[in-house]
Amino acid sequence: MKYPPKHHQDTDINHMIDVIKTYPLATIISVKENSPLVTHLPLIYEDGKLIGHIDIYNPQTELLKDDNDLTIIFSGPQCYISPSIYTTKQLPTWNYIKVHLKGKVKRIENDATLKQSLITMTEFLEAPDHKYVLEPDNPKIDPNLSYIKLFEIEITNWEGKFKLSQDKHPRDIKNAREELVRANQESIKLFLGKVF
Repeated sequence: MKYPPKHHQDTDINHMIDVIKTYPLATIISVKENSPLVTHLPLIYEDGKLIGHIDIYNPQTELLKDDNDLTIIFSGPQCYISPSIYTTKQLPTWNYIKVHLKGKVKRIENDATLKQSLITMTEFLEAPDHKYVLEPDNPKIDPNLSYIKLFEIEITNWEGKFKLSQDKHPRDIKNAREELVRANQESIKLFLGKVF
């Protein structure tokens, strides 16, 4: 049997772009001397590329330069699925949405482009309400440009992993999707209640 099963794969790039835009915090993985380096950064999708910024003191910064290969993972909602929610007999499972990408990175060494990119990313992340606007004349931007590197990733491979009980009875598929929404809302409340 091929793994992962075809019914858990989503090859529609538009679905994967929707995940990227809805959950822009990416896990970026590069390898140095056979050891993985992992960083979590928001990335913005733009015309087939991902745009991001990284602190110069992050050890992964030196690997985010021209033509280095990267693996990028975007994570959507996920949760345990109890057989109790199904109308048919099933075993426990875990449902999730993930997008796995491979790409080649290019560093952009231009302060004006970096500054505009910071403004554009803030605008994207503030949507739809735009309660805050990062103005170009903000006195905090220019002094910090030397501590940030701008990079873009050309996506070379797309893989959508949407495990949503697609192989079940239609009513069970609906129940599993409802449980995914419910469980994610509940887990956020529980976690924040414990931690904060």
